[in-house]
Order: sequence, then structure tokens, then C-alpha cells
Amino acid sequence: MEKTLRQIATLVGGVVVGDPDTRITGANGIKEAQKGDVTFLGNRRYAPLLATTQASAVFVPMDVTESPRPLVRVADPSLAFTQAMALFHPAPVRHPQGVHSTAVIAPTARLGQHVSVGACAVIEDGAVIGDNTILYAGCYVGADVKVGRDCIFYAHVALRERVTVGDRVFIQSGTVVGSEGFGYVKIDGQYRLIPQVGTVVIEDDVEIGANVTIDRARFGKTVIGRGTKIDNLVQIAHNVVVGADSIIVAQAGISGSTRIGDRVTIAGQAGLVGHIEIGDGAILAAQAGVTKSVSPGVMVSGYPARPHDQAMKVYAATQRLPELAKTIAELKKKIEALEEKLKKQGV
Repeated sequence: MEKTLRQIATLVGGVVVGDPDTRITGANGIKEAQKGDVTFLGNRRYAPLLATTQASAVFVPMDVTESPRPLVRVADPSLAFTQAMALFHPAPVRHPQGVHSTAVIAPTARLGQHVSVGACAVIEDGAVIGDNTILYAGCYVGADVKVGRDCIFYAHVALRERVTVGDRVFIQSGTVVGSEGFGYVKIDGQYRLIPQVGTVVIEDDVEIGANVTIDRARFGKTVIGRGTKIDNLVQIAHNVVVGADSIIVAQAGISGSTRIGDRVTIAGQAGLVGHIEIGDGAILAAQAGVTKSVSPGVMVSGYPARPHDQAMKVYAATQRLPELAKTIAELKKKIEALEEKLKKQGV
């Protein structure tokens, strides 16, 4: 496929700087691009590569006006590049079609129109699956689960009993929604599981990565709010409530009964204790150890997590510890020498 730069700019709502008839045949990263490719400047630190990239054109922010090669100025270069990638490299769609002969579907389960169920999937009694939803091979849908329309669950997704999933929810392989929460009481020296009788509610337009675990509530419900995106290998414990349009990055862990606001960013390997609140728009940096509530709009980092500017001062001071230890050792020797001198003088 070949397009002119003018055609691509029209597609993405951009403004061409340079030759609008430049021929574009593909899309690639700014380092990997070759002649015929369009690329993008998504991070200012890569700006020097505008002079060396082999790409025929570059998507750039609106305030970039000059470059050795043609530009397309757009509000969001990353989004424009994604649209170009879809144009030149459309993803093949080979979703299961219809209901596979080896799927096991309970007589009381209800499937909407155009539902697809892959090989060896299981749908239990009372489950309801909305129109156009796709279940890949080996998926498990427990009793009385409610799933909305236009969802995609890849292989070996498990939705335990009484879970509710909204519309347009996308879940990658190996994720378990609705497993028992980690709640125990010690009786006569042995731990006993406290019954976890609640459920999980996944609201519309949520996307969940691979091997994520979202525990059912002890009572009430664990909630993942509308539009939230969850990366691979995230643990969300019982009775956690996550607000709308939040981002939770790989290997983060959220302990029970914590409440996450809207538009919160939880970076990779951050850990949150239970029973705290994270305000709207807060940012928890990578590997942050969050031991207390965070106010709206505040960025925290470090362990224990504290406002990011304070954490950076602590980190900077920590880097000076070897130098400070050496200085202290030298001062100690000088003090000892001074004391010895004074002692000899009879002072």
C-alpha cells in the first residue's frame, strides 16, 4: 500500500510541513525507519534523531516546525503513529467463530447473538454472555456470571462464580477474576480461611493483561472502574475499589480494602498496604512502597513512599553516604589525634 503524506495527514488530522506528495509505504520506529516509512517523535529526548532518522516523514508535536525531512504536525504524535500502523500493518483477526464442538455449555447458560466459544471452554449454569463476545480456548465462565457485549477473553481466562463484567472488556490469557480473597483467621494455632462471599465487578471498557489476579470481596464487591487499564502480573486483593480511567502497571500489588480514585497511575512493582485511599489523579512511582493514604494529584515515590520531591532529596543524600562515611572516619581520626595531643599537654 502507498499513500501520499497529504493523505496520511488528512487521516490523522495533521498539518504537513514539507512536500505533501512524499510517498509513504510503511510505518516504523524512529531508529528503525527506512526510506518510505513514516515515524514519530513521541519523547523530546529523541529529538536529535530527527537529523539522523532514515524515515521519509515524521509525526511531531504542533510546536515543532523545522526538520531535515517532511513533518506532519499533530496534537498527539503517538496516536497518529498508531493510526498509521493500523493503515500499513493491519493486525490479522482470526478470532474463533461459532461454538466449538468440544465446548461445554450448561443448559441454563444463555448466549447472546454471534457469541463465539473456543475449544474446551466451559460455561456454567446461569451464566449470561452478551452479544458478539468471544471466548478463546479453555476459558472458564462460572455459575451466574454476567458478561456484557463485545468482550474478548483470550485462552484460559477464568471468571469465577457471580462475577459481573461490563461491555467491551478485553482480558489476556491466564487472568483469574473472582478467586477467593486472602483472608484468614488463626484458630488453635492454625490458619482458617474466612468465607469470601462477595463478588467482583468489572465495568465497561476495562482492559486487563495476562496473569492478573483480582480477588472476590469478603463481602460486597471488588470493583474495577470504567476504562481502567491493567498490565500483566498485577494482584488486586479483596474489596479493593479502583476508579475510572486509571492505569496499573506490571507487578503492582494492592492490598485489601484499599480505594483507588479516578485517573490514578500506579507504576510497575508499586506495593500498597490495605485500608488506605489514593486520591484522584495521584501518581505512585515504580517500586513505591505506599504505607498511607495519598492526596489527590500528588506524586509519591520511594519506600516508604513520600512526595516525589522529598524522596529525591532522600535519594540524593543516600548516594553521598560513602563520601560521608569517609569524611566521618577522617574526622574521627583527627579528633582522636587531638585528644591524644591534649592528653599529653595535661589538658
